[in-house]
Amino acid sequence: HNDLPWQLRKQFNNELNKVDLNTLETTHTNIPKIKEGRLGAQFWSAYVPCESQYKDAVRQTLEQIDVVHRMCQKYPETFMFATSSQDIMKAFSMNKTASLIGVEGGHSIDSSLGTLRTMYQLGVRYLTLTHSCNTPWADNWLVDTGSEPSQHNGLSPFGKQLIVEMNRLGMLIDLAHVTVTVMNQVLDMSKAPVIFSHSSAYSVCPHKRNVPDDVLQRVKEKGGIVMVNFFNDYVKCSKTATLSDVADHFDYIKTVAGVGIIGFGGDYDGVTRLPEGLEDVSKVPKVVAELLRRGWTDEEVKAALGNNLLRVLREVEKV
Repeated sequence: HNDLPWQLRKQFNNELNKVDLNTLETTHTNIPKIKEGRLGAQFWSAYVPCESQYKDAVRQTLEQIDVVHRMCQKYPETFMFATSSQDIMKAFSMNKTASLIGVEGGHSIDSSLGTLRTMYQLGVRYLTLTHSCNTPWADNWLVDTGSEPSQHNGLSPFGKQLIVEMNRLGMLIDLAHVTVTVMNQVLDMSKAPVIFSHSSAYSVCPHKRNVPDDVLQRVKEKGGIVMVNFFNDYVKCSKTATLSDVADHFDYIKTVAGVGIIGFGGDYDGVTRLPEGLEDVSKVPKVVAELLRRGWTDEEVKAALGNNLLRVLREVEKV
């Protein structure tokens, strides 16, 4: 999960002719860093702020989807637009970064299944059910902190209809940012595996954006994946963290639910504070080195790096 498209909007108003991704230095992500970090595939986030809900969220989201497409067109030697597990393998064989789109926040569809389907047609392959705000059909994680009231006791009837439609389409359901009630309701209902695109382990750092043990178990039973977030506040529950603290989340999730549910979430360019040693996307191989040092096998590391996600994509494509 990478928020470079949001930075392109914020810093350059999506005007790609004003930015060179080969030399850009005001972000965690640029082309040399991607090469050094050996990013084989990336979910680029089409994120728009909660303030856009009930206003122009859909238009802004379309602009974010557009900027990912244009980024792939401007740098075809680096990026290959991708919408399937097959595309990822193809990009890998061509030594390019497979570029998928995830829409981060249910407010982006304005409570419309037609909008959801249209976004699927445009290449969107996951929807995060909420960002840090309730939608008219789902509760977000802030409800679990007590700072916001629950509006739907989880998912409303429309929210449940949306889950059925996402299953039918073959769109991944992303449970990052939702309440534990919504996590469990979706795990009850979904016929396909689910993902947490950028969340860590609650038992290691008890922040409500993280995933509790019982949910980790259920994700395993569903064949889903939890992609570890590198944001210090979710890694260490403090302003500072280290590479080792991130590896602790990988170890913990592996112990509780097995290596099959682990992925790399990152959240680069979407967060303000990153662990010492993981300052930008070029540093991702350091996590691999640390896991190997801790006794992970090559197979286990490969599972976390991509094979688990490929399995989830294939399953979701089947349903």
